[in-house]
Parts: sequence; structure tokens; C-alpha cells
Amino acid sequence: MHQQFPADFLFGVATSSFQIEGAVHEHGRGESIWDRFCRQPGAIADASNGDIACDHVHRLESDLDLIASLGVNCYRFSIAWPRVQALGQGAFSSEGMDFYKRLVDGLLQRGIKPVATLYHWDLPQALQDQGGWANRETVHRFVDYARHVQKQLGDRLHMISTHNEPWCAATLGHDIGIHAPGIKNRAIAAQVSHHLMLSHGLALQAMRADGATANLGIVLNMGPSVPASPMPEDIAAARRADALSRRWYSDPLLRGLYPQEIIEELGADAPKIEAGDMAAIQTPMDHMGINYYTRHVVRASGELWSARAHGLPVSEMEWEIYPEGLTDILCLMKADYPHLPPVFITENGGAFPDAAIADGHVQDLDRKRYLQEHIAALAVARERGVRIDGYMVWSLMDNFEWGYGYAKRFGIVHVDYDTQQRTPKASALWYRDFLSQWRGLKPLSGQA
Repeated sequence: MHQQFPADFLFGVATSSFQIEGAVHEHGRGESIWDRFCRQPGAIADASNGDIACDHVHRLESDLDLIASLGVNCYRFSIAWPRVQALGQGAFSSEGMDFYKRLVDGLLQRGIKPVATLYHWDLPQALQDQGGWANRETVHRFVDYARHVQKQLGDRLHMISTHNEPWCAATLGHDIGIHAPGIKNRAIAAQVSHHLMLSHGLALQAMRADGATANLGIVLNMGPSVPASPMPEDIAAARRADALSRRWYSDPLLRGLYPQEIIEELGADAPKIEAGDMAAIQTPMDHMGINYYTRHVVRASGELWSARAHGLPVSEMEWEIYPEGLTDILCLMKADYPHLPPVFITENGGAFPDAAIADGHVQDLDRKRYLQEHIAALAVARERGVRIDGYMVWSLMDNFEWGYGYAKRFGIVHVDYDTQQRTPKASALWYRDFLSQWRGLKPLSGQA
């Protein structure tokens, strides 16, 4: 399998700011919508918050050494907008930006390419108080923020992605309401989705006008939507689900329009689109990040389909473990979009009920198998002609898992939240040795 990945392929690990950083009252950092959401009764399963998380801000150097020890050649992280601009407009914090400068410089010193995401859901609460992403002005504030980051860090960043999973920010945050800011309104969610996409396109234009040299793009979450049966109604429902989740974001980016069937379905709830918006959204990208976790099996009845009930393997999130879906979605994207930019798998991983640390080890053999099978599925997609230039494991370490709090562990490195002790799991040791073999080096300790 190693021969399927060229020498310039990017293999890395990924995190996001709110999930690991902590230090929420330092560097002049402002309140984010997730700080506020965590304090709503019942919003977080274990009533926790991100105040400390993995204390990454205070453990930067040792965490950088940890990343380097895995042998990866890239690290995907996100920048906390409230840490570098407390109110989302006006003055920027040099102290907050200095943290990211130390992070980026530390990666480069260790031979690791920095891969930055500008927005991983932690909007400054001050902007939310003015309407958040439903307010078109937030689009322009994001462009200002993107330009500032590009000017401060762009010469040292390998890649910049504008947004992580706009579907989650729009749908989970504004329609279903289980993510910050906890709104439940379909019309608002639709408008938010459009403003997220518009801010992406305008930010790309602005960063390029400022001389950006980094590889620019966006990150979408997706998986194949398949019918639960060969019945025509289930087939139609799967097509609708695909249009609503995947194509609602990839079509405007790569075709310059939203799926017409969804616009018609939304009716009066469809987003307000101004002249020039769609052309801006279709601004050419240098990359498309894809986060893949599972496929979506769809019934016309709307009844949830359970992989567990069908005797199929699932993660602790109750998501079916289906590596073939990674091959399928990549081949589907190539078939649908002749001008698909180079793809990076920017997140892929699984939450599992890890065994306790024993003799300094965590034997997460299910996660190790998960990574093996999905990297193999990635190799198959490359064999079928899809241009894929990188793969990043989610996640580097156990962290704050949004509405689940600290109850779900995705990390290949175990975190003891009481002591902040990091312990590489069997999956981390396997990944390290896989990368050693890929480079033609002798594994450090054999197969974990």
C-alpha cells in the first residue's frame, strides 16, 4: 500500500482551537459562541466546557514535540478568531497572534508543514450578538479577519482553509440547534449557509489580492448517501439527502449554483442571494478538504437506519464503520466535477471506548484497524484516478467533543484530563511506524 502514496504526499494529524486550546481568558481572547453555548443548561452532555480542554496553549512546545514524534509531515489546526480579535471587528490582539506565530514557527522548525483553518465554529460572541452568520455584515468581518491572518502568517503557512464543515455550522448550529449558537430555524440556517459560502469566496479573493502564497481552499464534511432499499421512494430520498448535505455546498463552489430542487423545497426559507454572490463563491480553489467518517443510509420514511441493528460495525458515535464509503465519495466527487481541485482528506477517524492505560499503553486496536482500512480505501481511490494529495487523522489527541463534552475520545493520543498527561495509543504507534515504512525507514518499534 505504501507505494500508492508519493514522496510529496501529506500525512498528518488534525485538531481545532476550541477543542484543545483552553486559556479562554488569556491573550485578550474574547468570548466565543461556544463559550456561551457551553453554559446553557443541558447543552453539553457532561455539563463541561472548553475553559481548559487539553491546555494546549500552555503545553505548546511539548505538544509540538509530540506531533513531531509521530513522523507526520503536516499538522492541521484552526485559529480561534476570538483569540486574535476579541470582538470580531476592530482591534486585533498581537498577543493572541503571537501564540499562532509560535505554533507555526515551531512546526516549521520540526520540518512539519502548517495547515491552518480560519473558522472551526468559534465565532466571536460579540458578532453573534449582532446576528452572527445570519447577518451579512459578518461576511465582511470574516474577510477582514482572513486578511489579517494571511498578512501575519501567510508566508509561513502551507495551506489555508477558510471554513471547516459549513454544513455543521449552519445545520447543527442554526436548524437542529445542537451546536452553538443553538438556534432552531430553517430559514436562518439556509441564510447562514449562504453567508458562510460567500465569506469563503470573498476571503479567497481578498487573500490572493494581498499576495497570498499559501494553498487556499475549504473543508467540507461528506459521505455517500445511499438508499436503504431498492424501492423508488428510498432512491429518491437518498438523492435528496445527497443534494441537501453534499451538493448544497459543493455545487456552488464548483458549479456556481445551489441545487434547484433544494431551493424549490425551501421555498420562502431559501437564502437571499445578491448579484455577484454566486460568482464570488465559485472563486477557484487550490484544494478541497474532505472530512469523512461514515456513509448515510436513507429511508423515505425519515426513520433512522441503524447499522448496529443490521449487525454492522459502528464506532462509539453509532456511526457505521464503512471504509468503502471513502472510496465511493471520492470517486463520486471526481465524476460529478470535472474541475475538482486536488483533494485532501482533512479529517478521518473514530471514537471508541478505549481501554484504560495499562503499563503505559492504550490498546485501541479498533481505532488502529479503522485507520488501516481507511488508508487502504484512500489508496483504492487514488488507483481509480482521483487526485488526493494528503490525509490527516482526526484527532491528534482526545479533546472536547462539542455537544458530547469529554465523553467521546477520537484521539490517537490519550489525554488524562485531570493531569493533562499525554499517552500515545496503539493507533498512534501504528501510524508512526506506517509513516516510517512509507519513507523507506525501519519502523521504530515494530507493529504496535
